[in-house]
Amino acid sequence: MRWLTILLLVTGCARADLVFDAMMKERHLAPDAQAVEMDFNFKNGGDKAVKIRHYDAACSCLSAQVKGGKLEYAPGEEGVIRAKFDMGNFSGQVDKKVVIWVDDDPEEKPSVVLTVRVHIPELVVVEPKTLKWTIGEEVGPKTIRITMAYEKPIKIMGVSGSNDRFPHQLKEIRAGEEYELTITPDETNTPGIGVFRIETDCPVARHRIRQAFVVVRRAVAGG
Repeated sequence: MRWLTILLLVTGCARADLVFDAMMKERHLAPDAQAVEMDFNFKNGGDKAVKIRHYDAACSCLSAQVKGGKLEYAPGEEGVIRAKFDMGNFSGQVDKKVVIWVDDDPEEKPSVVLTVRVHIPELVVVEPKTLKWTIGEEVGPKTIRITMAYEKPIKIMGVSGSNDRFPHQLKEIRAGEEYELTITPDETNTPGIGVFRIETDCPVARHRIRQAFVVVRRAVAGG
């Protein structure tokens, strides 16, 4: 909650004295990329020295450092914030933020928010990622479509669910290219959730396992 509160307060905010070449840097990466570094170049555009008091990232997958370790900048002086994002098991579009406090910024309102945006191709595409039933809805099957977006076939080796209340059936549409996972809850009178683990033979390790979710929930106003 602390990070959410901070980001809501500072989204789109940047200290006037520190002028950055961009507040967001974006990269399109290869499916097997392990990490990416992005440099945010800045300049003290004011008439007084600016001191970077401290900086942080909202995710353990992202690290940041001031190039050269220099924290105080005279008017006209330039510097670089370098962000490194470790890909882990991420895919699709992912945004991560670096937050910077300068001079006397209050703890809850840092002056600078930098965004690292990466696009990682999804090799195993699960749509939709969540199947939903409303409490009291007529019991019936719903289907998740799984397609492979790779130069070579990717086969599903197995599917397992976390909740026996949601029986499932996997159907092969085109071997190594397209599958359907059909799920039918045994009842919809009470709330329930489940997670399905989809294991493939994808040669790129981080795309090998995908997850899908199922939920029986109360009706939500407006959708």
